[in-house]
Amino acid sequence: MESALKPFRALAYVVGVMLLVLCVGMVLRYGFDSPELSKIIAPIHGGLYMLYLVAVMNLGMKARWSWPYMLGVMLGGTVPFLSFYVERRVTNRVQVATTTAEA
Repeated sequence: MESALKPFRALAYVVGVMLLVLCVGMVLRYGFDSPELSKIIAPIHGGLYMLYLVAVMNLGMKARWSWPYMLGVMLGGTVPFLSFYVERRVTNRVQVATTTAEA
């Protein structure tokens, strides 16, 4: 599980930051009629989000999560700041599971 946790954590942070940048881009696009930033960031965030989904699936299958829990973690990359919270909770859950499995 530890090998699947590292890419998940990295992608959770990257997707979270890109989502915040995308929110700024949307404010600039619709509030100030400046679409340049969102035109660049939107496809990048979309591609990174797809990688995030793969990382969640990989970790979820190895950790034997239920499908509703896995879907909840996947949705964490769609709400600003939520991916940071979800990453912390998932990391703690995996570390506890790893520790109890070793004992």
